[in-house]
Amino acid sequence: MKIRRALSSDSSFVLGAARRLADFDPPAWRPPEDIVKGEVRTLQAFFAVPPPGSALLIAESEPGGHLGFVYLERLQDYFTLEWHGHVGMLVVAEEVEGKGIGSALMRAAEAWACEQGYRKLTLTVFEANRKARALYDHLGYAPETHRYVKVL
Repeated sequence: MKIRRALSSDSSFVLGAARRLADFDPPAWRPPEDIVKGEVRTLQAFFAVPPPGSALLIAESEPGGHLGFVYLERLQDYFTLEWHGHVGMLVVAEEVEGKGIGSALMRAAEAWACEQGYRKLTLTVFEANRKARALYDHLGYAPETHRYVKVL
């Protein structure tokens, strides 16, 4: 397996794989199709004109088969105003889930953040996305805040 920067030719894989971002039980007020639409909108914008400080990394098998991707952004800390890296999306192809692809992509994300000079890498994960939370816990990430929602 190798991890490389995305090319325009990767867009069909990335946009198709984005459907996996709703493969858990999201809250009742957050329909899965809304999650996918929002993530696809962000990815389409990246392929049109990558936002400053962003990156999209692709994991592929040696023969060139797509295994997954991680979308990275530059965000500013609310409290300190320090710039840091942020994992906007992490997707592993269903057929290779549980084979270390997500961990490899996260290590690549951490390397990217270090190359940018960032002291931290953040991410947001839905409370009900237990598989993703288990991966992040295993890799040493810790919750910082909880976001509460009340539908009015």
